[in-house]
Amino acid sequence: MAAVVAARHNPDMKRFYERLIKAGKPAKVAFTAIMRKLIMLANTLIQQNRMWTQIKA
Repeated sequence: MAAVVAARHNPDMKRFYERLIKAGKPAKVAFTAIMRKLIMLANTLIQQNRMWTQIKA
């Protein structure tokens, strides 16, 4: 469920999802890729002992 929310509301994840869909990947594969990205991000934040902040562009 977190991957679905991220694909809809997080600008970076939304672009990533749309890019995968345009490349012909099925939605389940795209959501799985987002899940992996979220896990990697969470692990990195925990290892570096910091909070996630969105960069305003």
